[in-house]
Amino acid sequence: MSKEPPEISTKTLAETDNYIAWSASEPDGETTYHLELGNVTLHFFNEEWQELMQLVRALPRGK
Repeated sequence: MSKEPPEISTKTLAETDNYIAWSASEPDGETTYHLELGNVTLHFFNEEWQELMQLVRALPRGK
């Protein structure tokens, strides 16, 4: 008898025409974050995501 894999719950955080940021609640209780940027997908654990958000907030705004 095979065991069903646990379901992973995902949530879209932000989306544009070309990019998407989303999170996943993993079966082990960890939340992971993902950025899909064209052909590249970046995956982050919570601590890495928090540091990335700190970096993004520190960037100067374009005109």
